[in-house]
Amino acid sequence: MEPLSIDSVVVNTPPIMTPTSPNTPRSEAIVIDPPKLKGRQRLLHGLQRMSSSPSLAGIGRTRSQSLRSNGKASMSCVSLVSAGSPYGQSYGSSYSSEMSAGFSTAPTSVANSPGPGSPLFDEKTRLRMIGADVPTSVALPSELRPMSRDGTCIDANGDYFSRPIKKKIQRRPNFNFWVDMPTEIRMHILRFLKPKELVRCSAVSKSWHAMCFDGQLWSDLDTSAYYGDITAGALANIITSAGPFVRDLNLRGCVQLREQWARNGLIEACRNLENFSLEGCRIDRTSIHCFLLRNSRLVHVNLSGLTGVTNATMKILASSCPKVEHLNVSWCSNIDTRGLRKVVEGCPNLRDLRAGEVRGWDDVDFMFELFKRNTLERLVLMNCDSLTDESLAVLVEGVDSEVDVLTDRPIVPPRRLKHLDLTRCRGITDDGLEHLAGNVPFLEGLQLSKCHALTDSSLNALLPTCPVLTHVELEELDGLTNETLKTLAASPCTLYLQHLCISYCENMGDPGMLPILKSCSKLTSLDMDNTRISDLVLAEAASSIRTRNRSARGLSGSERPRVGLKIVAYDCANVTWTGVREVLSRNAEISRPSANSASTTPTYPREIIGLKCFYNWQPTVEEHTKRVLRGDFAAAARLERKWADWMMLNEEAGVGGHGARRRRRRAREAQLLHADEEEGGAGTGGVGRRRRARSGPGGCTVM
Repeated sequence: MEPLSIDSVVVNTPPIMTPTSPNTPRSEAIVIDPPKLKGRQRLLHGLQRMSSSPSLAGIGRTRSQSLRSNGKASMSCVSLVSAGSPYGQSYGSSYSSEMSAGFSTAPTSVANSPGPGSPLFDEKTRLRMIGADVPTSVALPSELRPMSRDGTCIDANGDYFSRPIKKKIQRRPNFNFWVDMPTEIRMHILRFLKPKELVRCSAVSKSWHAMCFDGQLWSDLDTSAYYGDITAGALANIITSAGPFVRDLNLRGCVQLREQWARNGLIEACRNLENFSLEGCRIDRTSIHCFLLRNSRLVHVNLSGLTGVTNATMKILASSCPKVEHLNVSWCSNIDTRGLRKVVEGCPNLRDLRAGEVRGWDDVDFMFELFKRNTLERLVLMNCDSLTDESLAVLVEGVDSEVDVLTDRPIVPPRRLKHLDLTRCRGITDDGLEHLAGNVPFLEGLQLSKCHALTDSSLNALLPTCPVLTHVELEELDGLTNETLKTLAASPCTLYLQHLCISYCENMGDPGMLPILKSCSKLTSLDMDNTRISDLVLAEAASSIRTRNRSARGLSGSERPRVGLKIVAYDCANVTWTGVREVLSRNAEISRPSANSASTTPTYPREIIGLKCFYNWQPTVEEHTKRVLRGDFAAAARLERKWADWMMLNEEAGVGGHGARRRRRRAREAQLLHADEEEGGAGTGGVGRRRRARSGPGGCTVM
């Protein structure tokens, strides 16, 4: 081993080698200097560094990786070892050796370092000494530093493993989103659930049970849609929990509450009701009275069909509920006009009174009380046989009113009635009905069905004085003829008439119905079964619908036709399949633009006729209507054509004579084709439908 030279020794203290990984080259080992010196030692250390600088000038090393891009290279690390190190050879003697050939033969940390004569060696190489006050590398900017897993930058003077281990950041404790939500928002979300869903959600937990039965969710309690599916206990729990919040309580048909009314404070819970319906319930008289006494804000009361309702109930209603506007006591067998008089006197805002099958309507004093009040807008007196002409006259004209000399009619304020139902009031005749003429100008609905004593004379006097009539029902009036229909067609109400029923009026036919269809452009419902109408009426109805479609805008791509007029024409002897075919043909008719028209797009029907006819033709009519409503006009026209072929051949087959067998065979073939088309034949979109069982070719030869 060669002796150590003084020039190669910089520090007498042995260097401290940093641990390296097995894959780190030996030449890239980093030397860490001893701690910083002070005072005299620092001065001597500086002199020693100055004395060793000439020997460092000739050292050749590989360039640092960070300086390869420039012409000037620097030595980033130089191993400074002690005399005892096997690598402390003299740099001068190693380069001056004869066998070196310009390269250092001393064992260094840099293998095969080029000498001064090498083309890779630069004479202007900048030397960089490692000291305690000289940084070993340049720190990278914070945005370019590598990041650790916890999101902090790695120090430039250290590595990942030399940094102190920090404590793991604790995650945010778990929280309950539903519990932390404000109560108002939770209630608003639960309002979107149906009553059945709310009852099911109440079984989740105690907190959910309290939320689901909160009174804010049950302000409108209508059990008409699910009264048969809810138990008495659950319904009683809802009423008791939400009692103070309930405004609308509809218990129609809830017979399961029969044993619950006097338990658990069910009656005492509801104190702020405004709309109250107990129709069809099984409830005793005492419970009804308790409900009425505890709810002074009632506006709408429906007690129809309850045997527990009596005149005493009406007295309590009149004294404790003065805000009542709608009262329904139809079919209450224990009520008469004596109890209703208390209500009329105690409820000044009464506008709707429904008292079907209530006795005592022949009481003139009670009718005069109604006349003085003049607040009723709807009066339903169906099946009231006690109503007479005299009482009806007092209701409309009063008692001993002043008479106009010119018209010979009493001078009274017009009645506010908008709907009058006198169905099955058999005591009414023309004399009583004529008193309505000129006194009910706001009447919109008039029902006189099954008042068999009425004739044309009273209606001819009444209809022209009702300019805003929309619904007229004259069912089973044998004394009416086409004159009544002609008067109706000439009256001012033709602009508003929507519904007309003349079923079982056997004296009415085409002469009366044709003017109605021509003048009433807003008809939506027409009942004409068991009358004398013929195919002309159906053809005129189809023509009126066609006129509506022309005046209306055409359908867009997303719209479909709708039923604009419903016609009931079964059991009419003069209606044949020809008239039915006319209706079907007009329903599927597509209006093509004319040659002089600027538009080139066809117009599809917007409104069609929904027809109810002879039961044997009804399946074809319903299938045809179904196809038109879904916009398949080609399939609808094909069905109508094949049905017409079958009907024509069927009529020809029944004539008899020469060729009858051939005509019957053709009729059977047409019937099969029509059946295939009606039941979803090829091209109709009805593949897979079940067909009727019938024998055909290849079947039983005998049949």
